[in-house]
Amino acid sequence: MDMRIVLKALIATTLLSVALPALAQEVIVTAQRRGYNNNDASYSNGIVATSRPIINLKRTADYAVQTVRVVGDTRDFTTRRADLHATIRNMIAAAGKAGVELATGDYVLAPLTLASYESLPFTGDGRPDTDQTNFLVKVRLTPGMTIEAAKAKIAQFVASVPKVGRSQVSSLGELTLSVINPDQYRGQIIDLIAADAALSAAKFGTGSGVDVTGLDRPVEWARGGPTDVFLFLPSSYTVRKD
Repeated sequence: MDMRIVLKALIATTLLSVALPALAQEVIVTAQRRGYNNNDASYSNGIVATSRPIINLKRTADYAVQTVRVVGDTRDFTTRRADLHATIRNMIAAAGKAGVELATGDYVLAPLTLASYESLPFTGDGRPDTDQTNFLVKVRLTPGMTIEAAKAKIAQFVASVPKVGRSQVSSLGELTLSVINPDQYRGQIIDLIAADAALSAAKFGTGSGVDVTGLDRPVEWARGGPTDVFLFLPSSYTVRKD
């Protein structure tokens, strides 16, 4: 094995860990992957992941995530909004004891708290005198937890939370997953790439090396199963003779 391969991989890992900021963000994992904004290294609206490299890190996601809707149809506007806000406060108060967390966001998630719930947007649902708002209920995926168990836990919370007035709470769509700070796994992914590249180069005999590209890109992701995600770099390598 050409030790230069390993040394170059280790140097690249060190440089990247120093050069890139730690983005301790929680992101939604659906059939989409991270979109990259070259201006500020922030998360954008994501792009459809049509393919992914065969070298990837498969792991259990951090959370199962369910969209929920809170809707009320009390005729008086002031009473209707007060009932909806009271129901949401009840959900925030009950979440910890129920083993769930509340959040907002389409791609990057933020906690829903007593300090932020009043900023939730309300819309109509096509009926007169009706308001609704959506947000997220999350369950941390503990070792061995199935997606069915996570779904049941969220359903129990939605059913048990006290509703005020004519407010109703329901789940929308299927559960998805979230990952906290995908970039923290960059080093592990580069280790996998380095090991695969070294193995490939060794098959071509002494004096073989590799050229790797894409290690400077953000970590991307795709769903890998009911509770699993694939984390990867859009990298590639070629074997060369020195």
